[in-house]
Amino acid sequence: MLTNSIWKQYNSENSFRELLASFCKISDVDLIEDDKRLYNALKAKLTKKELKLFAMDSANVSDETIKSDFAYSDDELQNAKFKLYKKLKQDKVRLSFRASSIEDFE
Repeated sequence: MLTNSIWKQYNSENSFRELLASFCKISDVDLIEDDKRLYNALKAKLTKKELKLFAMDSANVSDETIKSDFAYSDDELQNAKFKLYKKLKQDKVRLSFRASSIEDFE
């Protein structure tokens, strides 16, 4: 389904649903049911760099590889991860992943 996505480049399974639920503190049941719609909501809320960092970090890619890919120093990488996960916890971002948010537009 998400065969050509950034997520699939680094992760063999579509496990972003469980990760989003844990980071956003939302139960799996409350998330948008369709993986494609959920992934599109994720793409809409994150920049391309943030999405790639989320995919790489979730796939347990080494920090050295991530730093070389993004040309980050140690501090810049830790700061980027902090900002990414802080952003996922913000209400305006995490609530967009809820099933009720998609129903409002249909």
